[in-house]
Amino acid sequence: MQLKDTIRESQAFLTRAIVAGLLVLAAVIVLIWRLVQLQIIDHEHFTTLSRENRVKVLPLPPTRGLIYDRAGVLLAQNRPAYSLEITPEQVKDLDQTLAELATVIEIDDEDRERFWQLKKRARRFDSVPIRVNLSQDETAQFSVHRHRFSGVDIKAQLLRHYPHGPKTTHVLGYVGRISQRDIEQIDASNYAGTSHIGKNGVEKTYESALHGAVGLEQVEVNAAGRKVRTLEQTPPEPGVDIHLHIDIGLQEVAMKAFGDNNGAAVAINPKDGGVLAFVSQPGYEPNDFVEGISTRDYDALQQDENRPLYNRALHGQYPPGSTVKPFMGLAGLERGAIQFDSSVYCPGFFQLPGNTHRYRDWKKGGHGPMDLDSAIVQSCDVFFYRLAYELGVDRLHDFLSQFGFGNRTGIDLTGESTGLLPSREWKRRTRHQPWYPGETLIMGIGQGYFLTTPLQLAAATAAIANNGVFFTPHVVDYLQSPATGEITPIPPSAHKIPIGLQQNWQDVRAGMQHVVESPRGTAKRIRSDRYTIAGKTGTAQVFTVAQDEEYDEETLEKKYRDHALFIAYAPVEDPQIAVAVVVEHGGHGGSVAAPIARAIMDAYLLPNETRPKDGT
Repeated sequence: MQLKDTIRESQAFLTRAIVAGLLVLAAVIVLIWRLVQLQIIDHEHFTTLSRENRVKVLPLPPTRGLIYDRAGVLLAQNRPAYSLEITPEQVKDLDQTLAELATVIEIDDEDRERFWQLKKRARRFDSVPIRVNLSQDETAQFSVHRHRFSGVDIKAQLLRHYPHGPKTTHVLGYVGRISQRDIEQIDASNYAGTSHIGKNGVEKTYESALHGAVGLEQVEVNAAGRKVRTLEQTPPEPGVDIHLHIDIGLQEVAMKAFGDNNGAAVAINPKDGGVLAFVSQPGYEPNDFVEGISTRDYDALQQDENRPLYNRALHGQYPPGSTVKPFMGLAGLERGAIQFDSSVYCPGFFQLPGNTHRYRDWKKGGHGPMDLDSAIVQSCDVFFYRLAYELGVDRLHDFLSQFGFGNRTGIDLTGESTGLLPSREWKRRTRHQPWYPGETLIMGIGQGYFLTTPLQLAAATAAIANNGVFFTPHVVDYLQSPATGEITPIPPSAHKIPIGLQQNWQDVRAGMQHVVESPRGTAKRIRSDRYTIAGKTGTAQVFTVAQDEEYDEETLEKKYRDHALFIAYAPVEDPQIAVAVVVEHGGHGGSVAAPIARAIMDAYLLPNETRPKDGT
């Protein structure tokens, strides 16, 4: 029998106890050191981390400014709305979440498509809407099932709404969701928490004023990330309200007067350049774009042959036709090419010296003897062929450019077209061809390469009415702080067109008055007994008629018919409004475009007789 070695066992036990004790002591020392490090050395660092987990800084988006017309009618407002939004960072399986959500609230393919498109542009911690403009029933229905969906919540917000829809689209524009391109062009910090931005029109031009400044809120949150209480808050600065020169009543009158025709109308106050009406017909529904229009609906708008997305008043470029003749007459008088009583015989055509080609007058048999007044009144082409030939393209170009033709007017809207005032240098540069004398003749009656926008025509007409003072057209009248009521006016900007002889301007204005007042005037049918109108009709060819052919409007499809134009101002004694109207494929300016202008002028000058009692 082997006896135990108690001494050896005691030594082994003691050794193990010492090692265990040393290990425990080392662990205690490490623990103490770690506690010292956490609670003393790194106390501030971990306190900050803890606070950041408990406290979040949230942006407070500002309320977008409102837009009013000249009479205080609300044109763009903010309406409360509820949207169902998903924060991708807080969702484990998006596809499964979407499938389960569809059992609670209706989610169609368009909702899904918009969601995935918005998600691509959003940061992972941003919430992305899957459904917008929820009804009260839908909001209540989701609230019952809220506990089932982590990272999904209902968000209350103010959405832009345009009460007058298509009637104001082409002047107000619309707001839409911020895109990646927008992010690259804005101060992202000031747009934290903001989801929409002005895309065109007044909404885009005055974006910085309408948007305001972002605020900040420090909130305490629980472990689930939900807000417990507010610790500190810097309120946002709301956007300013904008008041326009636009008269919504004129907009409605003009659009109604167009009927089924497409075109544009611009009305300007000659005394300050304020744009009273800015119509492009047809319009489209801007509210469809606020939360993102569906691909199907957008494609339908793009493929619509009436081109509702096209802003004709701002972008449309049309031959001015005979509406340019008063400017031509003024050029002839100011440059000494003619006298007011200079007489030209019109046989129905004009020929360049040594050339057999006949440049025809609209009146086949001719007008007979014509002076400037009768040539404007009866719109004699031959008179202005000869005048253009006498002036030459260089003098003609230089004079007409003073009225803004060939240049942007500078209106406070983005994307304005320049039109085209051709010149010898322009053709050499762009066409690599010389300028031909026959092109000068055609330019003299507002055809050929000559193109102008409805806005340019209105601004130039206002300059004639205003005795050579050309005001830059502007849509916005003043800005107003919603908090203090302080008004910041938008001052008018103007330049003076040099006048050689005052009588020349009076003579041309008299001719324009006779266009309406004379029994032989081309716009005699719109004569008013209440106020005097000065104007000029125009017809712009869509395609060229050959020498041996006749233009027969009745046999042509509407898309090949001439455009109808009319410019006017009234009252003649003290002009309050200048108007330009273009009716696409309308035919004759006197019978189609002039009545639209008359309806606009009536609504502005005789509001108590022509408008409903509610002012609209």
